Amino acid sequence: MLVSVGASRASAQTDPLPSWNDGAAKQAITDFVTRVTLQGGADFVPPAERIAVFDNDGTLWCEQPVYFQLAFGLDSVKALAPKHPEWRHQQPFKAFLSGDKEGLASQGEKGLLGLIAAAHSGMTTDDYAVSVAGWLAQARHPRFDRPYNELVYQPMVELLAYLRANGFKTFIVSGGGVEFMRVWAEKAYGIPPEQVVGSSGVTQFKIGADGRPLLTKLPKVEFIDDGPGKPSGINRFIGRRPILAFGNSDGDQQMLQWTAAEPGARFLGIVHHTDSAREYAYDRRSKIGKLDKAWDEAVQRGWTVVDMAKDWKTVFAFEHSNTGALQ
Repeated sequence: MLVSVGASRASAQTDPLPSWNDGAAKQAITDFVTRVTLQGGADFVPPAERIAVFDNDGTLWCEQPVYFQLAFGLDSVKALAPKHPEWRHQQPFKAFLSGDKEGLASQGEKGLLGLIAAAHSGMTTDDYAVSVAGWLAQARHPRFDRPYNELVYQPMVELLAYLRANGFKTFIVSGGGVEFMRVWAEKAYGIPPEQVVGSSGVTQFKIGADGRPLLTKLPKVEFIDDGPGKPSGINRFIGRRPILAFGNSDGDQQMLQWTAAEPGARFLGIVHHTDSAREYAYDRRSKIGKLDKAWDEAVQRGWTVVDMAKDWKTVFAFEHSNTGALQ
């Protein structure tokens, strides 16, 4: 009995992906890493070229019932609205302040990013980072009653660490705001700020009244890192085509296509949200993280589709208490 328990613990310690169930998805990942890191092998890739890119919302952390940055932005608008009576007559502020959720959704991602950019206009980048950190410290997810930055996927955190242990450089390539993600991504994922690619607003350099140089946020969106913008962002900020890409929605399809476009070993992965008990179940009809065309292409081309309910032993690190019971 003691030998059996010891063997079990040793096995768990040597498994780089303990929160993944044994199956086709986990096997595809470990097989790929073995192939590209085997010195002298046919698919060997030098460490400098081992670039892995990951979407954030719905791929590395939860994105329901609304994108978490949007929740932050809307809380900011609520707090600032009394100082801006003109917002009641301007879209997308009007839709939000009147409770028109459909009208707000109809503004699209550009409109929502514009709302967030306008709400933080005039704020320095340093003050913005402080406001994000403060919100994360006090805001709670409406379903899980946890800080939003605790809703990261444990299996994906393990995957990121496994890739880095095998010479990969890991990047976030997300439609979310780059300055929003850089505040907490390194602690959550081990990905430093310079390896976060995201949507960005215009900033302006100036010298403050106290003589200190400042970067001030302006009410203008500069770059949207979503859909076809993701390959452009990779080219602009990373400069190497990835050999591994992971996403979860149609907004990631072009990033996966771009990654697959060159010969050689490539890994294309999609997280499919199928677990309504531990997280959420959604795909083709969802307004948040819609997975439709990318799913079809994944099936057609043999990309790896990760079934959250079947492939993940654990979704969130907080899922189980010390006694093993669901919290």
